[in-house]
Amino acid sequence: MSTAESKRTDSKTEIGSYFISNYPPYSQWNRDALSEVERALHSPPQVSTPLGLYLHIPFCRKRCKFCYFKVFTDVKAAEVQRYVDALCEEISMVSRLEVMGERPFRFVYFGGGTPSFLSPKQLTALADRLHQHITWDGAEEVTFECEPGTLSETKVKTLREQLGVTRLSLGVENFSDQLLEENGRAHLSKQVFAAWDWIRAAGFANVNIDLISGMVGESWDNWKDNIRQTIDMSPDSVTIYQMELPFNTVYSADILGNKIATPVADWPTKRAWVDYAFTELEQAGYSVSSAYTMVKDAQKVNFSYRDNLWQGADLLATGIASFGHVSGIHYQNLAELDKYYEAVEGGKLPLGRGLVPTEHQLLVREMILLLKRGYLDASYFRDKFDVDVLQRWADVWAGHVKDELVVIDGDQVRLTREGLMRADSLLPAFFEPEHQGVRYT
Repeated sequence: MSTAESKRTDSKTEIGSYFISNYPPYSQWNRDALSEVERALHSPPQVSTPLGLYLHIPFCRKRCKFCYFKVFTDVKAAEVQRYVDALCEEISMVSRLEVMGERPFRFVYFGGGTPSFLSPKQLTALADRLHQHITWDGAEEVTFECEPGTLSETKVKTLREQLGVTRLSLGVENFSDQLLEENGRAHLSKQVFAAWDWIRAAGFANVNIDLISGMVGESWDNWKDNIRQTIDMSPDSVTIYQMELPFNTVYSADILGNKIATPVADWPTKRAWVDYAFTELEQAGYSVSSAYTMVKDAQKVNFSYRDNLWQGADLLATGIASFGHVSGIHYQNLAELDKYYEAVEGGKLPLGRGLVPTEHQLLVREMILLLKRGYLDASYFRDKFDVDVLQRWADVWAGHVKDELVVIDGDQVRLTREGLMRADSLLPAFFEPEHQGVRYT
């Protein structure tokens, strides 16, 4: 499914990428831009631009059937150690780049894969080695993704005390053991509850629970039970993704290879489930933070990684296949493990491909990503880009208003609840003509 096709309103969940996280589309990135990426990395930054760090840990106990990330399973301890050593060496090189300037890290994100796959000993060693080159002591947010079955009381304490993690994101996805097993998740519900006790006892400032609307086998009864149990746990925030089927998942390969019908719920059903969840969470005191996230206390919970990145912050990417953004230029690290090792162990940054956006493309990127929060202020874009986005895309906005997906009041743009439920499908209409109808990833 192309991004242009994602605008359609028919119900079937087709093969292809739906979730939009950047612009121009990743399929347009290439190696030709690497010289410009190198130039940006070795040039002083704009001092006022916030700086973030992403660290990719590509290991998992199992590969979920809906997963499309670069992950490895069934790895031995020596393989994990080699990767951790390479990651630390890469960060050592990154720490010496001119683009760092004198800026502190405003946000740090450990993603994967499963960062919590690492043992407490490995995490402590990683923290010790990283702190030889960089510090994030003053960061607003240090986020760490966790798979419940990989956690222990010791590991949770290590994350809090050794790595200085401020925000944990727990990949629950569903509370039904039957559904978890069907969809290839490595954990079961009892491990969620055990992990939750350790997390709460450790006193993290912000704990998020991830759920997925539309997992194979999901039903209304199951979904309502998921939301009830989530509300009972009372996390600081709840993030709900609608399941899609990118090309490189187990489910997608099965559908394409065996010509079977998609096992994933249709879009109207998934949106109805998210709408139900948002309504129930609102009644429990939560408020909308984006098209995917509800927060319990908006004064306490912010999303530094999301909000800074969506407003053009620099993000230094480390680890295999990770995505970065510096001085207005996009880049991605090498996506093949042997090539990643060859580069890093040879003393070179493992750069794989990049793209140099135009000023207009940076405007589009920022506008569509910020719209995913559920609102926009047109004056922000006039001040930053000297463009009236309401005039520039008047026809697109008029169509969304007509379809009752958007409400516009002066400079204020706000998605209706229906618009919020289908936020990603609204965004390709703002793409440049050459990027409409192309494969996104």
